[in-house]
Amino acid sequence: MPFKIREARKASGFTQEELAKRANVSRATIIGLENGSITVTTTETLTKIAGALNKKVSEIFLA
Repeated sequence: MPFKIREARKASGFTQEELAKRANVSRATIIGLENGSITVTTTETLTKIAGALNKKVSEIFLA
């Protein structure tokens, strides 16, 4: 499943570290989701990241 986190993060002007702090998740989670090494995560994590980016979950995580 291709995630659009990197594109949304860059459009928002955040570094991976800034997004991780805003979403209250680890930077390793952001990295893994961006590079595809993490393909499954919790709904809570998806919701936190989408909220930090001011996006809907479906805008970032659904193809």
